[in-house]
Amino acid sequence: MKRNDGPVPHAPGRDEADGDGRRIFAVLFISVFSAMVGLGIIIPLLPFYAESLGATGIWIGVIFSGFAFSRAIFMPIVGSLSDRRGRRYFILAGLSIYTLLSIAYISADSVILLTAVRIFHGFASAMVIPIAMAYAADFSPVGREGRYMGTFMISMFLGMGFGPLIGGVIQDLAGMDAVFLTMSFFSFIALLICILFLPEARGRRTETGSILKTLQNRIMRPVLFFRVMNAYAHGTFMVFFPILAAGAASTGAGLSPSETGIIVSMSILTTAVLQRTFGNLSDRFSKAYLIIAGTLIGSAVLLILPAMDGFAMLLAGAILFGVGSGIAIPTSTSLVTIAGRETGQGAAMGAYNTALSIGMITSPLIAGMLYDFFDITVVFVAGAIVSAASAFIFYAMARRAGIR
Repeated sequence: MKRNDGPVPHAPGRDEADGDGRRIFAVLFISVFSAMVGLGIIIPLLPFYAESLGATGIWIGVIFSGFAFSRAIFMPIVGSLSDRRGRRYFILAGLSIYTLLSIAYISADSVILLTAVRIFHGFASAMVIPIAMAYAADFSPVGREGRYMGTFMISMFLGMGFGPLIGGVIQDLAGMDAVFLTMSFFSFIALLICILFLPEARGRRTETGSILKTLQNRIMRPVLFFRVMNAYAHGTFMVFFPILAAGAASTGAGLSPSETGIIVSMSILTTAVLQRTFGNLSDRFSKAYLIIAGTLIGSAVLLILPAMDGFAMLLAGAILFGVGSGIAIPTSTSLVTIAGRETGQGAAMGAYNTALSIGMITSPLIAGMLYDFFDITVVFVAGAIVSAASAFIFYAMARRAGIR
């Protein structure tokens, strides 16, 4: 697989990240890690919390989709604005809301209120993760986008990986209120780090940030399609795996929240560990083939997960699912970074994360209906079919775009 991605636009500034860039990178890495720990703490527990409030499978889908819907609306707008007005204050505003949200979660005593809190949480998220990614991409060296952004994405997946493990243990020991308060604590740490150490990206603003220009970019179109379909598969796994695991033990008792948290954490941590490795490989070899390989691995896992039984088998399947994401995600992020030099990094990362949100909107809703009308096996088989089909469609789109 040889590298052939067409002409690469020159990055603003210099080919290698300077001292300021390395310092900002470190601040962003630590703060995003902390914020994502807080976010990841509640994700695998929300389906059970929602069920305790009376949510059906469709309502669980609505609760998760509300978060993604809000992100999808605001991320392109905020990303484009950050290209013009700077990144720091958007990040600080989002983290401030994160910190206060624990009170809203604790106070939500109905399915409707919980859905409203998730929508507001999605709005805050639109100001944190994609903007932090754009800030890091501002300093990515030309020709080393995969290595640089793959390294940065470790912070996100490490945080998301440790979060479910911590959340499951806290839930077992102290209950859901303590889980929400812990989320707030980690978000506050991230906010404090950014207030003290994160400067504005001086000299890196651009007037080129445009939603329309981003959608018209030849590289972005296939990458956005991949991200939507990848998020569909990921949403199926993250939202409904806890329900699958709850009834998948040989004893019939199901796995505990702690065991489920460990499995979800190990899947995400596997993705984190592979980010830099496959980011490096994406700088040297075919980006299209790497994305397809990762997608097909994830599809195969979704197909066989319902047939797995017990902690050890489910753990093995989840780790393999993490391998698929570990191959595809850093590769796609490197392509977005290349395209962002033409469209504006904020606009490009906003669109990329909006595509993620679109997949996360549709996946819980469709999977929730399948769960209500059929069973959990149909949920995962449908996710596998959709994911596998998307790999071949992406390949055709990538060829037309000149991505090799």
